[in-house]
Amino acid sequence: MIFTTTHTNKEAKNLTNDLLGFPFTFYQSFKMGGIGSKRMIIEETSQNLSNYLNKVSDVNYANIELRPGGIIVLLNKGLNNYSWVIPYRQLVIYKTNRLTIHAQGKYISFKNNKLFKENKKFIDKMIDLKVTDQEKYITPTYE
Repeated sequence: MIFTTTHTNKEAKNLTNDLLGFPFTFYQSFKMGGIGSKRMIIEETSQNLSNYLNKVSDVNYANIELRPGGIIVLLNKGLNNYSWVIPYRQLVIYKTNRLTIHAQGKYISFKNNKLFKENKKFIDKMIDLKVTDQEKYITPTYE
């Protein structure tokens, strides 16, 4: 789901909390070494996400915020802010020569440059949280 978060939106906040859980506390965030990425340059998006990006030749940036049950991709278009809410169970991450996030029939690719390399620890943390979340859905096999 994508929400307009330029102004306070209680409905979007409540739905985000229901889907992904409440934000990490300050102590949890500190213990994890941070829960937000540095900004990354968007290289490519699916057609249905292009409406949320600048049309002119401006560089488009996005940030990612971690939550206990998923991630929020924060997009900016001029003076407007958008939040793409993705539960871990819907999240697919491809980490090749660039980072690509797929979910809900949409995708976003981030350019592999200096800003991307600064987020290496964050990306590894995001992948670890996804794997930990997926373990909840694995049924044990009994012999």
